[in-house]
Amino acid sequence: MLEKLKNLEESFRQALKNIDSEAKLADLKARFLGKKGELSAILKTLSNASMEERKKLGQAANELKDRLTARLEEAKLILDRKITDAKLAADWTDITLRRSLMAESVKESGQHPLSIVQRELEDIFLSMGFDILDGPHIETDWYNFTALNIPESHPARDMQDTFWFKDMKHLLRTHTSTIQIRGMEHKTPPFRFVAPGKVFRCETTDASHEAVFHQMEGMLVGKDISVAHLIYFEKTLLSEIFQREVEIRLRPGFFPFVEPGFELDINCLICSGKGCSVCKQTGWVELLPCGMTHPNVLRYGGIDPEEYTGFAFGLGLDRLVMMRYGIDDIRLIHSGNLDFSRQFASC
Repeated sequence: MLEKLKNLEESFRQALKNIDSEAKLADLKARFLGKKGELSAILKTLSNASMEERKKLGQAANELKDRLTARLEEAKLILDRKITDAKLAADWTDITLRRSLMAESVKESGQHPLSIVQRELEDIFLSMGFDILDGPHIETDWYNFTALNIPESHPARDMQDTFWFKDMKHLLRTHTSTIQIRGMEHKTPPFRFVAPGKVFRCETTDASHEAVFHQMEGMLVGKDISVAHLIYFEKTLLSEIFQREVEIRLRPGFFPFVEPGFELDINCLICSGKGCSVCKQTGWVELLPCGMTHPNVLRYGGIDPEEYTGFAFGLGLDRLVMMRYGIDDIRLIHSGNLDFSRQFASC
């Protein structure tokens, strides 16, 4: 039975590659998840199984249904985006103001410090053999929580921490870890990739926290990957970022999607470790939570944890910008203040 479910999922993935219209997507959903679909046909055979087998196989079937539903929702979003892009392309108007018409008083600015740091990081990761991936801001419960080994009882799912939509099935992603699952679904080990982007949380705004901020999630999967590889990678990465040795500390940390998990802190570059509002008077700033990818996460991504291992890490881009440029309040980065942005025109 489990083999049938595995074969069904593979057939679904292959069929999904050929979907180019909403009609075909609806047919695909009916074929696999409809009342007379292939999954229902498999479930009907459970009546001949023992109670223990029915429980085990039923759970596997429900998890498969969740995965297929999530992939269908993702495919619909992609189709909708293509339709919108086609409409915009057909009715495109160039509204660029000619330089000859611009007032002399208009001042040119430069890149935002977040853009500067993100692009520099992307160059560093590309030089280390990483791919750059992207993903949607609006996510499903499956990609944001379940597939990352975050159980229903976890406090991160609470309304006080997550921006949920009214249907309680979609949310604004709380981390770029969602792209770990999406990346694994489309890649064959060994691989390595990073995913930069905005994330959203119900945070209380202060000098070091915002409700909307930026992360760069990374993942490396291969054979015999260990904690030693992770530590060596982190030291190499930080030396590339800061172009000098940075004092760090590695301490245990709990994240459901890694085991073991670690918190990597750097000595605060704002106050040189003396204590300030950014480091909350501790002299240290949390910068790079990381760990060995949990076997369950690998399984949810379609990878055999008995054959492959890997590590994952997450960089807080806003905090990195603050350390890089000596900015003591994260709210300045998101203020939209042109005088603030113009300081980086020459960068």
